[in-house]
Amino acid sequence: MRYLILSDIHSNYEALTAVLSHVRRKHWDKAVVLGDVVGYGANPNQAVEMIRELKPLVAIRGNHDKVCAGVEHGEMFNRVALQAAMWTREKLTPGNLRWLHSLPEGPVIVDGAFAIAHGTPIDEDSYIFGEIEALNVFRQTAFPLCFFGHSHFPVLFGLSPDAIQTVLTEAPSFRFRLEPGIRYLVNPGSIGQPRDGNPLASFAMFDSDTRAVTVYRVPYRVERAQRKILDAGLPRPLADRLALGR
Repeated sequence: MRYLILSDIHSNYEALTAVLSHVRRKHWDKAVVLGDVVGYGANPNQAVEMIRELKPLVAIRGNHDKVCAGVEHGEMFNRVALQAAMWTREKLTPGNLRWLHSLPEGPVIVDGAFAIAHGTPIDEDSYIFGEIEALNVFRQTAFPLCFFGHSHFPVLFGLSPDAIQTVLTEAPSFRFRLEPGIRYLVNPGSIGQPRDGNPLASFAMFDSDTRAVTVYRVPYRVERAQRKILDAGLPRPLADRLALGR
């Protein structure tokens, strides 16, 4: 099976369109979404509808999905994130709002092959930034492989009986074969708001037969996405950061 792994789209129509156009030239069997379809960007309905059209699909919720859908009030959000979430909640159609509200909490096991989570499989709102957080997750779970999002940073953490390793990805594509006997936490990066200093949209493909993870970076019309954010009256930092990948 070949899985298309998408995360942190954040209502960025231009980025998601570029990614889906890119993968039309590649074979995949199932789409997997790690949460945060909406929030921050100016096209929440288009982003939700494009994801809903992917078949077959497994999707879980992210923290922005929860707040935008009214599952939570957003007490932990900063001012900019909360302003965008409230704007998004007002713009979502009833059908898309219900779909977001119905998304399950991670972790979810996909086809018995791997787990998916938004923040971590322990806490969907927590971050994995480095080896300390990764080791904590490894110690409290037993998943051989888990894909996660939330940090907007493409990275692989591997735990062997002897050590923990961090593998950073490289643009425009990076292929890594998972080794037997090693457990992995893999972040495919963010489609709609990368934060690793690279503004290119980031996503991954996983081949469960060959055990290969490939992280791709795709250019998109950043300026158009920025203009839409500003025209919608959303906070300027949400537009500015797209060009910086921060």
